[in-house]
Amino acid sequence: MATKHLNQIDLAARWNISHRTLERWRWTGEGPRFVKLGGRVVYRLEDVEDYEREQIRASTTDNAERTAASGAR
Repeated sequence: MATKHLNQIDLAARWNISHRTLERWRWTGEGPRFVKLGGRVVYRLEDVEDYEREQIRASTTDNAERTAASGAR
């Protein structure tokens, strides 16, 4: 089975965000994992779906609780 890839325009459309946001996230190390092939950036669908699952929250304090529990500052 072939791996499905999304380019940044496709992913930006999927999430209804600017493709520039994805560029900034790559620069800052945020967002989903990506693959760089030559000068082309693509996102594996499985990595996008993993990232989406990681973002699921039950409340707005979920992320703060996870950070405190992990000992991160």
